[in-house]
Amino acid sequence: MKNKELLKRFKVDDDQLDRVVADAMQTLSTQEVDTLYLDSVRDFTPNALVKGTVMRVVAEDLLVDIGYKSEGLVPLYEFDGEDVPETGSSIEVLMEGMDESTGLLLLSKRRAERVRGWETIVQNHKEGDILTGTAKRKIKGGLLLDVEGVSVFLPASQIDIRRVPDVSIYVEKALECKIIKIDRERMNVVVSRRKLLEERRNAMRDNLLSELEEGQIRKGVVKNIADFGAFLDIGGVDGLLHITDMSWGRVSHPSEVVSLEQELEVKVLRFDRERNRIALGLKQLEASPWAEVERKYPVGSRVRGEVVNIMPYGAFVKLEDGIEGLVHISEMSWTRRVSHPSDIVTIGDDVEVVVLDINQEKQEISLGMKQTEANPWTEVEERYPVGTIIEGLVRNLTNYGAFIEIEEGIDGLLHVSDMSWTKKVTHPSDVMKKGDLVRAVVLSVDTEKRRVALGMKQLEQDPWQDEIPRRYGPGDIVMGRVTKITNFGVFVSLEDGLEGLLHVSELTDKKVESPEEVVDIGQAVDVRVLKVDTEERKIGLSMIGVPQHSHLLDEEQDTSSSADAPAEDAPAEDAPAEASADGDASAEAGSTDDQAAAADAAPEEAAAEGAAPATEDAAPAADEGAADGAEKPA
Repeated sequence: MKNKELLKRFKVDDDQLDRVVADAMQTLSTQEVDTLYLDSVRDFTPNALVKGTVMRVVAEDLLVDIGYKSEGLVPLYEFDGEDVPETGSSIEVLMEGMDESTGLLLLSKRRAERVRGWETIVQNHKEGDILTGTAKRKIKGGLLLDVEGVSVFLPASQIDIRRVPDVSIYVEKALECKIIKIDRERMNVVVSRRKLLEERRNAMRDNLLSELEEGQIRKGVVKNIADFGAFLDIGGVDGLLHITDMSWGRVSHPSEVVSLEQELEVKVLRFDRERNRIALGLKQLEASPWAEVERKYPVGSRVRGEVVNIMPYGAFVKLEDGIEGLVHISEMSWTRRVSHPSDIVTIGDDVEVVVLDINQEKQEISLGMKQTEANPWTEVEERYPVGTIIEGLVRNLTNYGAFIEIEEGIDGLLHVSDMSWTKKVTHPSDVMKKGDLVRAVVLSVDTEKRRVALGMKQLEQDPWQDEIPRRYGPGDIVMGRVTKITNFGVFVSLEDGLEGLLHVSELTDKKVESPEEVVDIGQAVDVRVLKVDTEERKIGLSMIGVPQHSHLLDEEQDTSSSADAPAEDAPAEDAPAEASADGDASAEAGSTDDQAAAADAAPEEAAAEGAAPATEDAAPAADEGAADGAEKPA
């Protein structure tokens, strides 16, 4: 406030004012007054610490006299949380400058405290010293700590030994740190909590490693969690608590058992001093449930459990916490063909099982579900003895046969070699299709291997035992048609499903290089039966000396619906006059491969053996001998 305003306020006239000033000055001369005034005015520089006297509060500022030409103002917000000093009290402030508009000094109590705190830190601490500060706020790159009123910087990388995902969790916490840098020009201090922790950790580790032994019980704090386990700080050293050592029961993830910063009591399982690796265990603090498993779950006993996991090879069933057994896929059903355990059970199912085996050393239990029911295969042999005729649906076809459902869960195999006495069946689909209802006879029952062999041809008498020998005797002249030509001879169809072999030596009494010189495929020929071998199921034929009446056969063909229609004395269409069965059964010889092998081994008998179709790749040379029982031309 200016002096003129004070004079106007108190209404002091000039004469009265002069008398008051003269009384105050008394004998002082004007020059002496000027000297006293100049001596009372100090030279102040910006950013200097000065002491002042509190005068009064003016609006939102505190008026302070620091002995300058004019007073200074300190903002009241700098006293946030503190009591405003009383009038006449002393206060230390920092002079920041002058407000040109009012002529008043700009003062700061807060900055004065920071400067004073900085000077205190610089005087009392050096790089490497330990100090404690409170984290005030999170900034880019780390935290600001308040240390004696001075803000120091704690980088995020120096907060802890391990990376901290969110540094804000340390705000308002007191942190003990180590000074790593003091910048006097910028009045900046950088500290590290990590270095301090590492130094203390190393000291603790050295002490711990000197006394650590396997089997000890130690306390640890969970510092990190991974899929395979958790790392615990047990006093300056990290140890691994593997997921398999957390609980005797099933643990899908370590987080189900432990959490970060959780304190646990663990057992030292293994300690590698050279590599400083420590294996810890939590479940080992309790007795293993496997200790009495053989007493609680004897082999053969029935128990109930919960399905806790399903794999392609079986299902795991929990009998109690820490005790699980495996029901293999083969032990789930006596009769059903289980392609995957999920066809039978789902996770969470309560099932009854039978204990099949216990491996205490490997801590494994084998369980069975099908053993809780009677084995239907134990009665199959009694219900379906050999010779029993059954009817069933074709459930599946394979290259080697057809599976016929005898009853629910019981299938029998009808092999291709047991489908026809005479006809060569290359694939079951030649005879039947999936879903057909067929009749068959039980040939054998293997209870141990759970197999039933079926046959269709056995429902009828074997035509090779009576009918074929009766209708085709040595010396008989019959008509046929060429179906296949090989280098060793010609196969002639005598009737549907029945063929004979016309060896190359029996085509003509002249020497021929190839059968094609005499006959063509599809040509009708008259042949003489040389031999009928009922054991090998083969017929040998000859054209030598047999007059050809192919025109008669052609006339019959014109009036017949089939080019291969049988003669009048041939068996009916439903008679078993088909070719010999698949070469898998040696008793049903007559296949092309059998005939080819016979011709290769004994060329003289090739023409007399072989009544079933042949393949060209198995044929021997054409000039290897004459047919068995046939007279060679002179």
